[in-house]
Amino acid sequence: MAEGMGLILIELCAYNRLKESDLADLTAYPEVGIMSCECLNVCGMCSMRPFAMVNGQRVFAETPEACTAKIKAKVIQELKQLSE
Repeated sequence: MAEGMGLILIELCAYNRLKESDLADLTAYPEVGIMSCECLNVCGMCSMRPFAMVNGQRVFAETPEACTAKIKAKVIQELKQLSE
């Protein structure tokens, strides 16, 4: 389920401990798209810890809250690069 397709794509595995609702405030940025996929082919990662792919780069942490913070930091970094 996609929120919109921007310049920064966040992909979530449907079986992940991290959910689209954890990243809801990032939809305020029109450049950010969040997509939940049945499988991201990162076998076993979703059962080990929360993670997402941000523009093809894996971002993960021990808890959903820590992962959300890392994803938000990555998005801010990507947005800065886009504006330069």
